[in-house]
Amino acid sequence: MPIIALIIIGAAAGFLATRLMKLETDIITTVCIGMAGALVGGMVLRALLAVMGFMAGFVGAVLGALVLIWLWQKYVQR
Repeated sequence: MPIIALIIIGAAAGFLATRLMKLETDIITTVCIGMAGALVGGMVLRALLAVMGFMAGFVGAVLGALVLIWLWQKYVQR
């Protein structure tokens, strides 16, 4: 995935994930969460991406970001 697309999808996924998890973060953290989520979701949902295209990538990015936020809240932010 090109880096510009990763940043754009990461920003959108991070924004959506932080709002769903009711997490208040700054813009850089939101984008980083979304980008990391895009990487995690992309690896997990690789087969789905081949079948559905861009939308599966976005869904994977949001799901990956949600998992990362949950892990962060569970183990880091106490």
